Amino acid sequence: MLPDVSHAEVGATPVRPVPTGVSTATLRRLELAAGGLASACLAAMEERQPWFERLPADQRAGVLLVTQTGVSNFVAWLGEPSETIRLTAEAFRIAPRDLARRLSLRQTVDLVRIATEVFEQRLPPLAADEAEYRVLAEAVLRFGREIAFAAATVYASAAESRGAWDARLEALVVDGVVRGDADDALVSRAAALGWDPAAAVRVLVGSAPVDNPPERLGELRRHAARIGRSVLVGVQGSRLVVLLSEPRPGGERPPGRPEAAPHSAPQPIGRLAEDFGPGPVVMGPVTANLAGAHASARDALAALRAAPGWPEAPRPVDAEDLLPERAMSGDPEAHRQLVESVVVPLEDAGGELLRTLAAYLEGGSALESCARALFVHPNTVRYRLRRVSDLTGRTPTDPRDALVLRTALVAGRLQAAARSGEQPTTL
Repeated sequence: MLPDVSHAEVGATPVRPVPTGVSTATLRRLELAAGGLASACLAAMEERQPWFERLPADQRAGVLLVTQTGVSNFVAWLGEPSETIRLTAEAFRIAPRDLARRLSLRQTVDLVRIATEVFEQRLPPLAADEAEYRVLAEAVLRFGREIAFAAATVYASAAESRGAWDARLEALVVDGVVRGDADDALVSRAAALGWDPAAAVRVLVGSAPVDNPPERLGELRRHAARIGRSVLVGVQGSRLVVLLSEPRPGGERPPGRPEAAPHSAPQPIGRLAEDFGPGPVVMGPVTANLAGAHASARDALAALRAAPGWPEAPRPVDAEDLLPERAMSGDPEAHRQLVESVVVPLEDAGGELLRTLAAYLEGGSALESCARALFVHPNTVRYRLRRVSDLTGRTPTDPRDALVLRTALVAGRLQAAARSGEQPTTL
């Protein structure tokens, strides 16, 4: 139900008294005509607004009740021109609860315009003389204007209340994802905000905008809408966390590096990064649904903490591209991912690939010296390095990928030593 709104509450300008009084007989005629005026307004609304006829009967009756109350307020105002009255609060209080949810502000203004035109046609002829006719014509215009302003104020107040509630609900969802509280309540809150809980999602993290944050966050939402994505935004101190829906189903990243250039973000997501504050922006991996989004948030936040270790990182940068820095900063998940994505495939393919990679990287990435150390032909080393690239998606001759591969080798050795009881399980 719409809130009780008065001129004192919203700061609206009181209705100005009419310059000339209206006779008691004319006021009585206006009171008697109230029911007919409301019915005429309803008929005009049905004729000129096709959507109005499709409203349920109880909601059309609610509009009729609001119109009748408006006519009664108009007559009361004419009788006591020096008294400021509440223009629409009484009508909205007795209107059906869901009427405001079914009628938009544009539709309400259209109905007010139609009612004002009916008033202009039917009320002034009830005047006793020409002077009263002019008074009534001017009063209808003033009263109609005040009703339109009051309706706009009521809708604005309701929108502000709804927006504040949605913002609190959105913050709870984002906080729940960050903390890993993926229960039914979180899914229900997200659904109340229009989010599809079954949609694939990834988490973006970075610094909150410092220059006009509300406008920047609004621009972020508009950018997301233009590329057909849904977003949930949460500002946690100086940190900005964004849940971004993904158009494709499924959450696993395909093996190997995609066709796009290395370390480059998808162009639509790159546009969203412009609305973050200064500093790195990190993308977590895609997860299958909202319930599993904590894994994306965990990786993204760990990568954000480790991002200073790679000053030249793109913006945004994938959390997976910061695995070496994350492992060095003590992230056990990065340690595990490095071993599983590099060491395990090479071990499964045979020990020669792992030994060749280690000899190549630790020998200064020199092909000839690696071949001599392994007592094989250089072409054999080239073939094995291509196999390493096919299995891991990392190219040993690329400096950045070489760092990832070498860090993975160290992580694998530490894991093997930990299993034998020589070293702790983390880097």
